[in-house]
Amino acid sequence: MENLKNRKVAILSDQGFEQSELLEPQKALLDAGATVHVISAEKGKIKAWDHSDWGKEVDVDKALSEANPEDYDALMVPGGVMNPDKMRANADYVDFAKAFFEAGKPIAAICHGPQLLIETGALNGRTMTSYPSIKTDLVNAGVNWEDKEVVVDKGLVTSRSPKDIPAFNKKMIEEFREGVHKGQKSI
Repeated sequence: MENLKNRKVAILSDQGFEQSELLEPQKALLDAGATVHVISAEKGKIKAWDHSDWGKEVDVDKALSEANPEDYDALMVPGGVMNPDKMRANADYVDFAKAFFEAGKPIAAICHGPQLLIETGALNGRTMTSYPSIKTDLVNAGVNWEDKEVVVDKGLVTSRSPKDIPAFNKKMIEEFREGVHKGQKSI
């Protein structure tokens, strides 16, 4: 089923992403026919965290410094504890993600991934979920937080943890297929 055949998706990540939260959505996107690029400030490869130890390395398809958000139809942000914490402290990652909100393009973030999105200033009034430990961060950013396996709010797809990946992938593909969402423009 190639319902994303003409879509180009950016996966924004750094070292320490949760392995299943990048690899499984990436496979689902590729299986749906999307062109997918892993974008990172790191060059060459980035290393996964797999539950309790380092995991696989993933090729970086494009350096963040060379990537243009205008070239992509959608953004996916994997979680992990280290990955979003590194990204939220780097203005280049924040600006890249913010551009998707400004353009109304769909965004999917899982687990701790929404930590990066907090820094964009685009979450006030949105309904989301996340890993429970960052609930307060999201609420403080103006989010209506819900404890559900997947929450969709005008093109913004969020899930709590790796156990939610099947529901996350299904809704991510659906929203990415729909394209620009008028309500996503919250900046």
